[in-house]
Amino acid sequence: MKTKKDHTDKKIKVEKPESVDTAEKEISFERDELKELAETLEVKEKEAKENYDRYLRAVAELDNFRKRAARDKADIIKYGKEDLIKDILPFLDSLDRALEHKESSDAQAFKDGITLIQDQLLCCLKRHGVERIESVGADFDPNFHEAMMQVESTDHENNKVVSEMEKGYLLNGRLIRPSRVCVCKKTGDNSECEISEANGE
Repeated sequence: MKTKKDHTDKKIKVEKPESVDTAEKEISFERDELKELAETLEVKEKEAKENYDRYLRAVAELDNFRKRAARDKADIIKYGKEDLIKDILPFLDSLDRALEHKESSDAQAFKDGITLIQDQLLCCLKRHGVERIESVGADFDPNFHEAMMQVESTDHENNKVVSEMEKGYLLNGRLIRPSRVCVCKKTGDNSECEISEANGE
C-alpha cells in the first residue's frame, strides 16, 4: 500500500537550469535587436534611394542649366547689338532724306542738316556708353592719343595737340579707338635754351 509520503515524493518539480533561461532571454533580445536593425536598414535604404533620386534630378537640372546658359550666350553674341542697331536705323533714314535734297542750291542748309544728324548719332552712341575724346588743345597723352606727326608751331605750347586726323572714342571708360593727332613741337629760342640746359651748358 502506498502512503501519502510516497505520493509526495513522486511530485518533484523539474526546474529549468539558469543557463537555459539566460540563453532564451539572450535569443529574445537578439531577435528584438535584429528586428530593430532590419527596420533601421529599411529606413536608411529608403533615405538612400530618395537621396539618389535627388542627386539624379540635380544632375539633370545642372545639365539643363548649362545647355540653357550656352544657348543664351550664343543668342547674346548673335543678337546683342540689336538695341544699338534699332537706335541707329533712324539716322540712316535721316541721311536718306538728306541725300534726296542734295541737289538743293542751299549748301549751308544741307551742311546744317548733316550736322544735326551727326549730333543725333552722337547722342544715341552716348546712351550706349560711347564718348568722344576731345583732344584739340589738350596735352598729348599716349593712353588716349596716337601721334601721327609733329608740327612746328609758335602758336601752341610744346607737346599740345594741334589738330585731329581721326576722333578717338571710349566705351564706358575703356578706349576703343585712340585719337590720331598732330602734336606741337615747339620752335624758336626757347627750345634751343631748353636743349642747352639739358646738355648742361
